[in-house]
Amino acid sequence: MANKNQWSRVNRNQNMYDNHPATEPPTMPPNNGNGGSTGGPQKPKKKKRRWILATILWLLVIGFIGVLAGAAVFVTYANDAPNITASNLASEPSSAIYDSQGNPIWKLSAVERDYANSNEIPKSLKQAVVSIEDRRFYKHNGVDPVRIAGAALANLRGSSLGMQGGSTLTQQLVKLSVFSTSTADQTLKRKAQEAWLALRVEKNFSKDEILTFYMNKVYMGHGVSGMKTAAEYFYGKPLTELSLPQLALLAGMPQSPTNYDPYLKDNSAAKERRNTVLLAMVKYGAITKKEADDAIKVPINDGLQDLTSKTALANTNRKVVDAYVQSTLAEAASLGYDTNKSGLKIYTNMDSNLQQSMYDNANGTAVTFPSADTQIGATMTDPSNGNVVAQIGGRNLKTLQGTNHARLKTRSSGSSIKPLLDYGPAIEYLNWPTYRTVEDKEYKYAGTDKNLSNWDGKFMGNITMRTALTQSRNTPAARTLEDVGGTDAGKFINGIGVPIDHTPGGADAIGITASTEQEAGAFGAIANGGTYYKPTYITKIVTADGSTHNYSVNGQRAMKTSTAFMLTDMMKGVIKPNATASDAIIPGLHQAGKSGLVGYGDDEGMPNQAIKDAWFTGYTKSYALSVWTGYDVPRENYIPWSYQDLPAQFYQRVMSYAMQNKPNTDWTMPDTVTSKVRGNIVEYEVKGAKWSNGGLPSVNSIPQSGATPAEVGNNNSH
Repeated sequence: MANKNQWSRVNRNQNMYDNHPATEPPTMPPNNGNGGSTGGPQKPKKKKRRWILATILWLLVIGFIGVLAGAAVFVTYANDAPNITASNLASEPSSAIYDSQGNPIWKLSAVERDYANSNEIPKSLKQAVVSIEDRRFYKHNGVDPVRIAGAALANLRGSSLGMQGGSTLTQQLVKLSVFSTSTADQTLKRKAQEAWLALRVEKNFSKDEILTFYMNKVYMGHGVSGMKTAAEYFYGKPLTELSLPQLALLAGMPQSPTNYDPYLKDNSAAKERRNTVLLAMVKYGAITKKEADDAIKVPINDGLQDLTSKTALANTNRKVVDAYVQSTLAEAASLGYDTNKSGLKIYTNMDSNLQQSMYDNANGTAVTFPSADTQIGATMTDPSNGNVVAQIGGRNLKTLQGTNHARLKTRSSGSSIKPLLDYGPAIEYLNWPTYRTVEDKEYKYAGTDKNLSNWDGKFMGNITMRTALTQSRNTPAARTLEDVGGTDAGKFINGIGVPIDHTPGGADAIGITASTEQEAGAFGAIANGGTYYKPTYITKIVTADGSTHNYSVNGQRAMKTSTAFMLTDMMKGVIKPNATASDAIIPGLHQAGKSGLVGYGDDEGMPNQAIKDAWFTGYTKSYALSVWTGYDVPRENYIPWSYQDLPAQFYQRVMSYAMQNKPNTDWTMPDTVTSKVRGNIVEYEVKGAKWSNGGLPSVNSIPQSGATPAEVGNNNSH
């Protein structure tokens, strides 16, 4: 039903016609001579034209508003864009550890990267990358409207023709440098920020710099980033020595390193991608069609290295330095460095030749171990400065960065502690001479009914301190600690880097927990005349910004020169044919040291004379080397008595090698010490010092426990 308004319009029209005769229509306007009319029929056309013009105008207005809005959004996004600097763009090399000669021994980063300067990158590789990734690279200013339009058209057709969307190389570099590469993160905001930062990068850096940044930044698969690193990893050559087809393969890989991996069993995709790059180079004008055809004929695996043997060699090399690297990382962390960050160069004190010698002797056949599971820890230092020159943390390693037995502080030192806790303090605080009488008789620990025995179950009676040390007698050591007192003994041993958290006494005299690192540092203090240097691994660290930070350890006087000299002279007698470390003998070498054995308790169910921990720490004026051997689970296995000299044998092999090119220098008696001959042994005492023999009778040291007057004379003349 029509509404009221409709009816009223009809009535008004009807009334208009009622003013004229029924047979006479309204008068029409005359023709204007232009094929149109000047009357009524022209009005609809004018309305249509005005509507079109109005629509266009509104579209222009809307478009202009859209442009303004888009610009506003772009500016807003751009203002929120992160800063981008040269350090962001220039991918830092992987953090690495270097030996004392500056040779790399360990890459820290999950991704390996060696930075290539522009002059290390062949022109043909640059052309290959530009040809396949961004042919208009040298024509745009970071954002390429032509490329964007082409990518959009290609996407409508269902194919990108190998182009990575509308992104230029510069935009890709920005994405790799400061943004996530996840597809889920490719929002409008992120794209706007990429474009803005790309414009800034183009303004501040040359095209060659941008291209160099990009080629160092891209991931190439196999844990490798940068085309220089990939060349070395895949081909064992620098970029400048690669062939055209090899360079083309590298240029094409960044788009999809996994799919274009030439090591895949089905490497057809890698071959197709390489060939696409070669043809793109022809279109770009970088090479001729014939050069491309010849390169396409080359097998895709041409020149590739065998990664199986390469990986095996790399793992072996890493095992050689595994313990040293662990200790270096711990020290770097204590210095405040985050070793997970890229660009750190950590230079160490490691002597790679000595490190290799230690590894070979632990894992080869020159030194015989009871079983494959027998473990070892060893640390070698330079006594003059505390530098750790070599360290091994285990043998037959199945995993990397596992237990470092060289720094393990849970195993007893056995008798190797006697010069450090018992006899050293006796000389330092009580002025005992080397010939001071001590008792090797039955002994009960103070306040207990527990008897202390010797390794052979016998007693030697009244003997000299020299004899007690060279023969490693237990009861004289315990009595000496009592005479010194726990307070002074604790002060002395803490001062040489073997911490003890209680006042020592009783069984501590014949063993406390210690590590080979600690003992090497402590015996090194004796070797250098009494100055303690904390064992140190790092000599300098260069950070990503190029700043160099040097490190060294300041020595602290830990004992008198007289104490150090007299301990050394006594410990020379330990490495004698009739003493406890005869297997450490190196003919003609001036050296000293102390062995240590730890047995099992009666309630531990092990055979008689079974050994839980075996030690030897020895030194020359050039090196101190501490060695421990044992089992990770001592309740399940033990070292047989016949292998008691295993640490000394290891020491002998390594120290013989280490001293080949070092001066064989003897220790010189300081002016605070005087000598006297007793029983054809040259003995020493602190000059002018008062001391007590404890009411015991005077005795002489056993033969060969010290040097004869003739030997001392020969050494002095030498």
